[in-house]
Amino acid sequence: MAVSGSSVERNMSLSSRSDSFSSDGRDLESVPETGCLSIIVLGASGDLAKKKTFPALWNLYRQGFLQSNEVHIFGYARTKISDDELRDRIRGYLVDGHGASTDDLPQFLQLIKYVNGGYDSDEGFRLLDKAISEHEFSKNSQEGTSRRLFYLALPPSVYPSVCKMIRKFCMNKSDLGGWTRIVVEKPFGKDLDTSEELSIQLGSLFDEKQLYRIDHYLGKELVQNLLVLRFANRFFLPLWNRDNIDNIQIVFREDFGTEGRGGYFDEYGIIRDIIQNHLLQVLCLVAMEKPVSLRPEHIRDEKVKVLQSVLPISYEEVVIGQYEGYKDDPTVSDKSNTPTFATVILRIHNERWEGVPFILKAGKALNSRKAEIRVQFKDVPGDIFRFCSGVKQGRNEFVIRLQPSEAMYMKLTVKKPGLEMATIQSEMDLSYRQRYQGVTIPEAYERLILDTIRGDQQHFVRRDELKVAWEIFTPLLHKIDDGELKPLPYKPGSRGPAEADKLLEKAGYVQTHGYIWIPPTL
Repeated sequence: MAVSGSSVERNMSLSSRSDSFSSDGRDLESVPETGCLSIIVLGASGDLAKKKTFPALWNLYRQGFLQSNEVHIFGYARTKISDDELRDRIRGYLVDGHGASTDDLPQFLQLIKYVNGGYDSDEGFRLLDKAISEHEFSKNSQEGTSRRLFYLALPPSVYPSVCKMIRKFCMNKSDLGGWTRIVVEKPFGKDLDTSEELSIQLGSLFDEKQLYRIDHYLGKELVQNLLVLRFANRFFLPLWNRDNIDNIQIVFREDFGTEGRGGYFDEYGIIRDIIQNHLLQVLCLVAMEKPVSLRPEHIRDEKVKVLQSVLPISYEEVVIGQYEGYKDDPTVSDKSNTPTFATVILRIHNERWEGVPFILKAGKALNSRKAEIRVQFKDVPGDIFRFCSGVKQGRNEFVIRLQPSEAMYMKLTVKKPGLEMATIQSEMDLSYRQRYQGVTIPEAYERLILDTIRGDQQHFVRRDELKVAWEIFTPLLHKIDDGELKPLPYKPGSRGPAEADKLLEKAGYVQTHGYIWIPPTL
């Protein structure tokens, strides 16, 4: 994995602080972070920790972002296993298949210790604090300078009890450049009321600057590129508005179903699982105004303003679906009304976007797997080439492909090579695999864990932002939960319900026929 910068620069970046003041208002800019770093993975024996959290920590370690002389990693869970048993469980997930060196893997695994205990157990968290403190003492870390990062790879139902235990037993004892930070995974509630209840519970225990609500989509390379694309390139500035853009689609498609996660998925559905968080976060970055600076709070302020400008969802601009065979899963109720597909149109009531539909679409068991942003521009006025090929060509589109085969390309109408004046759709293409050969794009979790260590909350969800997001979707979700809005059946491997394509057409989206973007091959 290619990394620029020396290890000295990495250490300096890890010591930088974006939170300039402590909870009592003292200026911390001049307080260096010299204490050792403890990363505690709660739920260490679960799938999320094994498949995402520990691999992300391993990748940060082998790139030099985590130094063995200052970091220690603790796993905590109810499962009764030893240190070596935990290491053996995660070892197979730390080999990425890209030929990256694993010479340092034994050394990394030795940094991992395991503590067994319940999630509401005084005894368990006392043992955890003792293990962390012994590590800090062994590193001669001055009291109050140590850093403790708690990663909750757990179901949200246990967040309150776990956070109470952390607050009671495991906090950094004083504030001399050290800190305690809590990373919580989605879902953050199921609707506005449950989300607010969770926010109140966590907010009574920790300051907002200590809470990092992780949405891994904000760590994706192309999502992180959105601010640069929009605000560092002059030719986008005059185009990025209702005068030139007809509609914007933000799409998430999977070509497989729930695959063993039916019971979990049936509790939430595709809107809670994907649209209300991942796709809505992307919408904010696409639609927001330029922030005053790159300071995290300035960026998050603009995201909140976008969400506050979203009009209530019109049920006539919603199509939900459920793929045939979904209820064959024994963990799914035969009477399930849970959507596995949804198309929702949001409308932003402000000067820039008035009249432009933002189409959020997500589904499982469809005919392809991809996530992308598709910005479709309006027709060229007075188009003199409209019949050069016998048929009208498609519209200009700017497409940002988030996964897989990360790319950005602009669909253009050009002259077809030859003696005749005929037009054809083609593209100007920036495909990352071709342009950045030899560079491995980091996983989202790597970037977000590193941001947490650095104290950069730019790519994490703020409490007021979360509240407004739930205000937008809660009425629709309750209508579905109450059975007032029924999902339409669709066949696995299809595009979803035909009604969704009709809704897109009604919203103004013009599909380009006969054109397919093909990722370049090396």
